[in-house]
Amino acid sequence: MTARATEETGVIEKTGAAGTTGASGTGTAAEIVKTPATRPAAVEVHDVHKWYGSQRVLEAVALTVRPGEVAVVLGPSGSGKSTLLRVINHLEKPEIGHVSLNGELIGVRRHRGRLKELSERAILAQRSRIGFVFQNFNLFPHLTVLDNVAAAPVATGKLTGAEAREQARGLLARVGLADKAAAYPRQLSGGQQQRVAIARALALRPGVILFDEPTSALDPELVGEVLAVIKDLAGSGTTLLVVTHEIGFAREVADRVVFMDAGRIVEQGPPEQVLDHPRHERTRDFLSKVL
Repeated sequence: MTARATEETGVIEKTGAAGTTGASGTGTAAEIVKTPATRPAAVEVHDVHKWYGSQRVLEAVALTVRPGEVAVVLGPSGSGKSTLLRVINHLEKPEIGHVSLNGELIGVRRHRGRLKELSERAILAQRSRIGFVFQNFNLFPHLTVLDNVAAAPVATGKLTGAEAREQARGLLARVGLADKAAAYPRQLSGGQQQRVAIARALALRPGVILFDEPTSALDPELVGEVLAVIKDLAGSGTTLLVVTHEIGFAREVADRVVFMDAGRIVEQGPPEQVLDHPRHERTRDFLSKVL
């Protein structure tokens, strides 16, 4: 049996007979659907700097997202929002600083007072606890909707094939796509594909889910159906970090709004403070153009 890493899902795909991977014994598939997260996770970003050549993309970024909190990140294009999410998931490596999940360093370990990169296998195992929903869905086009959602728990050994498919059916029902299990991604609308991507992110029971502008690739009439699913997750106690331009969504759902500009966090706080009474001139200027 061979394995290959996939950046999009953060898991190891195994080539072999479906359903031969042992279950982890953490509960039945039905129980997992009812409780998608093992436990809500705290995310801590510690003084992170990221640059490409001479271009600084993130500068001295420090952020804590508490367990069960919904943090919405706003800012102009190029402000570093998406890069921040990729650093949290260790798809991008910071030049300075580090990220931790429930106190555990992500992508690195301490060795003789310095941070040392983990092995690829160890990083993939960590990513299985961090759900990531991309702008452009990143579904496997050759797999059915059901198999897209079931693939990661089987590949990581958390569920058998039968258990993973049972869980996938429950998750598809949760996002309103129970009748699309046998369809292929190309047969779905953009909004439906993004809801499948959310179900796939839930399949590994992550402690936190990162959303990178989940509605930016959708036609306007499809945005609402995706935001409704994210709102449902927000109400379930899952830790969420959402990069979006949807100000109304931020106002309604966020526990905290984070405004970024030029790679820095300019200000953050409750939505009624940041959106209605911003303290920083740059925040006020941005909101005046988008509200």
